[in-house]
Amino acid sequence: MIGPPPELEAILGELEKAIGKLAGGTAPLDELVSAHERALRLLSEAQALLAELKERADQTANLLST
Repeated sequence: MIGPPPELEAILGELEKAIGKLAGGTAPLDELVSAHERALRLLSEAQALLAELKERADQTANLLST
């Protein structure tokens, strides 16, 4: 089985750290706000990368079906 590409793994790892900080809830408010903003950016990056990977997979599937 093929795993996610390294760049997606890195984004998800960083997202996990940001969410962990938020879940702890014990950091100062400014750090929690920064972690929230970072999590939103990382989520956006992950979604864009997944959309790109889906497009590439769709293109490959179309090539293989013709």
